[in-house]
Amino acid sequence: MTPVAERPAISETDGLARAAARRRLDALWKRGREFLGTELAIMGGAMTWVSERHLVAAISNGGGFGVIACGSMNPRQLDAEIAGTLALTSKPFGVNLITLHPQLAELIDVCLERRVGHVVLAGALPNGGSIARIKAGGTKLLCFAPALSIAKKLVRMGADAIVIEGMEAGGHIGPVSTGVLAQEILPHLREVPVFVAGGIGRGEAIVSYLEMGASGVQLGTRFVCAHESIAHPRFKQAFIRAGARDAVPSVQLDPRFPVIPVRALANQGTQRFLETQRQVIERFNRGELSQKEAQLEIEHFWAGALRRAVIEGDVESGSVMAGQSVGMVRSEQSTKEILDELVGQAVDALVARDAAAVPEGERVRAEG
Repeated sequence: MTPVAERPAISETDGLARAAARRRLDALWKRGREFLGTELAIMGGAMTWVSERHLVAAISNGGGFGVIACGSMNPRQLDAEIAGTLALTSKPFGVNLITLHPQLAELIDVCLERRVGHVVLAGALPNGGSIARIKAGGTKLLCFAPALSIAKKLVRMGADAIVIEGMEAGGHIGPVSTGVLAQEILPHLREVPVFVAGGIGRGEAIVSYLEMGASGVQLGTRFVCAHESIAHPRFKQAFIRAGARDAVPSVQLDPRFPVIPVRALANQGTQRFLETQRQVIERFNRGELSQKEAQLEIEHFWAGALRRAVIEGDVESGSVMAGQSVGMVRSEQSTKEILDELVGQAVDALVARDAAAVPEGERVRAEG
């Protein structure tokens, strides 16, 4: 990001144009800002091991909306993480809970006791009991929806907002791209705010989804290399060096043994996973393993691999989960710089559009 002192001077006309564009941006994501209680309708994606108190607080303090990734935390660990975040920010933030967690009810209770304003349920379709528990506590509920029919069902069940995430995202992904999901859902779901996620790395993309009807966006990959992120330096360097094509989904070799698709940077671990699948399938075919035993061996391959990569810096054999927007991560920046850059790009896009819409003669007269 260009230091303020080195930027070219902005004329009065340009200043007025940018101020008008910023007002329009604020109007475009007004619903999302009001729902989140933030200056910017930019949510931080919940990334296990990465989205902890330091990054979450930095996103919220920068005007966005940080989200704690509960992942496999137990209730005591989540309580400590929420307390740690509250010590670092007085701004709104949320907690992402996995619906398949065996202690989901207790985790919800922790969020309610800590007066967390927003809970995000991710993973599988949440049950009515979990939704009722959250709603009874007065907390706002966001749910992920991979299709319009599911989004409408979740709204009927009580979801206060929907997040749609395309396959360009990092980590566990669905089969549909962000652009297609946005076209399928945004024109037809107006009852609640909708936040778009997956592959978003610049402000121009944010504007395009807002103009399609989104109330805000969610970004994860862009924040991995924030100064406030505790990710290992080698993990961050892997992001900085990578291009969009390096972030690939995991491959399933045999439909008899499903592999939940995960998008991550290709490395030695990726190749070993393919070889492990081949060996396990051969052993199953020879009758050495039952189908359940074979499935478990395949599923356990990546156990602990994300932590090894994020915390220990094992980017060769660990799981370096990243979205395709990793190609737009060029350097380590502060969280505030990243947020300011995104907003600046969004404003630039709106200014450029306005300038293109004004005939040259009228522009000259206005500037004269």
